[in-house]
Amino acid sequence: MSSAMARMALAGYRLAGVALYPLAGPYLAFRAMKGKEDRSRRLERLGYASQPRPRGPLVWVHSASVGETLSILPLIRELRRREIYVVLTTGTVTSAALVEARLGDEVIHQYVPIDVKFPIKRFLSYWKPDASITAESEIWPTTVAELARRRVPQIRVNARISDRSFSRWHNHAKVAEALFDKMALVVAQSDLDAERFRDLGAWPVIVSGNLKSDTDPPPCDELLLEKYKAEIGDRKTWAAISTFDGEEKAAATVHRALKAKNGQLTIIVPRHPDRADAIEAMLKEEGLAVARRSRNDELTPETDIFLGDSIGEMGLYLRLTEIAFVGRSLTNEGGQNPLEPAMIGCAVLTGPNIQNFRDAYQHLVRKGGARMVKDVEMLAKAVHYLLITDPARAKMVEAGTDAMEDLRGALGKTIKALEPYINPLTVTARLQPKVAAAGNIR
Repeated sequence: MSSAMARMALAGYRLAGVALYPLAGPYLAFRAMKGKEDRSRRLERLGYASQPRPRGPLVWVHSASVGETLSILPLIRELRRREIYVVLTTGTVTSAALVEARLGDEVIHQYVPIDVKFPIKRFLSYWKPDASITAESEIWPTTVAELARRRVPQIRVNARISDRSFSRWHNHAKVAEALFDKMALVVAQSDLDAERFRDLGAWPVIVSGNLKSDTDPPPCDELLLEKYKAEIGDRKTWAAISTFDGEEKAAATVHRALKAKNGQLTIIVPRHPDRADAIEAMLKEEGLAVARRSRNDELTPETDIFLGDSIGEMGLYLRLTEIAFVGRSLTNEGGQNPLEPAMIGCAVLTGPNIQNFRDAYQHLVRKGGARMVKDVEMLAKAVHYLLITDPARAKMVEAGTDAMEDLRGALGKTIKALEPYINPLTVTARLQPKVAAAGNIR
């Protein structure tokens, strides 16, 4: 594809967005009926602000998912420490709930506007960001073009690009170059990610490591933790976390295979809690007794599965066990973040499909904090071995903790890379009269 054809393709994308824009309202209303949009705030997706813009320097930070939001919490707090305002956009109801729980009024939260000319222009004209920082991997062509037109520096932090995404972009190299060369800076997670961003036209690109390794362990309610520990008593436990379709059934199969030997409690935490009803029905068809966190069910000696169908309580579930299988790796592809269970003190198990977190897993496996299983049978054997072999489990937990210490430092490298962009804003902010930002508007 030539450069001219790439420009035509991007122009066609923008025109298609404009043509379909009249359908945006009904589409968002439909998603709200399904629980996938916040009904009271869906106008934010069309670029309408629900809060006043504070006076002073402001950075637009975007993180699409819960994982990405967690990874940049320390960076956001550093911006606020420098008295720079942050409007943080996310794409899901779940991530919005996390922002409210973890950051409260430290930031201004908005739902990200859809990637169409009118909402994006409306959003940028109102908020007038001095810089744009996006976490990890999303690329939205209309947003990139409009930010470039307004000469707003576009920075990507904790940036990664999966095998599939890189192949797709590489097959459309000129389109990629037209977008990636508009980035002012890319701070990549790994050398491989950095090489891929450079190949696609980004410059400059530096490597920081994974920001998730510098986050604090996910918190939990200590009273709830003690309550559930008392209900579990001396039963052995293991957890399957961040699971996707098919992996809950795999966890049920493991549970049934080991129940007679260990009498264990199995904790299942689906990546998308809105699937909990379907998961519970499947588990009951398997003849298993299920307690759900969302119903505050008691964990009795007869409970087979504790279904963690709540938002923002991963810290609770992980503190109830020392063995964690991390999903989207056995029956799905890409993997999920293994760093949280490692930092809390869990021996980590994973399936083979971990392309999105390759570096983190390689380090954990090399240090002895994680083990890969190829199928359900191998998962059952690994869980059984760790349940009955305290020294082996303790050795994996200690190795995971050591691995996490090795990985720290990404935040400092990221802040240093951002200094040319945020230092001037810090100076301006500290010269501004102090005006409090408004809290969240509901």
